[in-house]
Amino acid sequence: MAAARHNQISFIEFPAPDIVALARSKRFFAQVFDWAYTDWGDDYADTSGSGVGSGFNADPAHRPGQPLAVVFVTDLEAARSKVVAAGGTITRGIFAFPGGRRFHFIEPGGNELAVWSDS
Repeated sequence: MAAARHNQISFIEFPAPDIVALARSKRFFAQVFDWAYTDWGDDYADTSGSGVGSGFNADPAHRPGQPLAVVFVTDLEAARSKVVAAGGTITRGIFAFPGGRRFHFIEPGGNELAVWSDS
């Protein structure tokens, strides 16, 4: 996968209703598209070989309701300020995860996205 580029979608996170469904999704995509995975506990797995980075989230406290596009930026706080100034609603404040930090927001048209930075 290519390196993340500023202001571009670099990751898609898919919800899984539970860890059984996550395991089923992993088997399906491995069989159909030869995707491999890195597991981060029982309830999260990143794919490799899927083009744009992607993962499956079965954590009921944190999984998205729909597929979640994740945009990479070099300055997370500046991006958060721009989102708010443009009328976006923060749905999950800045938090750390393996590989960096991110936040979630809903844009004025109703779509939820996330923004992440590796610093």
